[in-house]
Amino acid sequence: MSTTTDGRRARGDATRRKVARQAADTATTHGLDSLSVGGLATATGVSKSGILTVFENREAIQLAAIAEARRVVIAEVVAPVWAADPGAPRLRALVESWAAYVRRRVFPGGCFLVTSSAEFGGQAGPVADAVRALKHEWLDLLATDVVAAGGDGRTLAFQIDAFLAAGITRSVLFDSDDELDLAVVCALDVIGALD
Repeated sequence: MSTTTDGRRARGDATRRKVARQAADTATTHGLDSLSVGGLATATGVSKSGILTVFENREAIQLAAIAEARRVVIAEVVAPVWAADPGAPRLRALVESWAAYVRRRVFPGGCFLVTSSAEFGGQAGPVADAVRALKHEWLDLLATDVVAAGGDGRTLAFQIDAFLAAGITRSVLFDSDDELDLAVVCALDVIGALD
């Protein structure tokens, strides 16, 4: 393979990552359905033709945004605490790590999982399926540690997730970390009952 081909591939990969990240950021404030090639070109400085060179269509951009959001959540929330003991200790660490991630506004609209779940709850198709898969992955992660702590995985994962989702929604809506703090306390209370 020539260095010219390698250079084009590297530039294409860099463009893909840059656009996918911007798409994920935009989706948290305006929704995945708001994404457009023109808007992403303006936000990233990548030409429309450059975007269309690496993405076949708008749906491909939406799917890339979801994949990028997954990558970010794993890197920012899960990976830093994965070494914690399974069960209640890791659940506590996950809740605190998630809260730190939303406080840092890693995504400008708060939490990609929360915003995309609300947007695509009643929709069908590949993008909605990808959003559902991402949400299931988060719920399964919580449920696994709930079960490791001796609790009802489905019920307690639901409760933890519901508190966190309500907390970030209200935190963004009211521009107040107090709502997020309350959500974290409520989620930690659920986990505390497992001890």
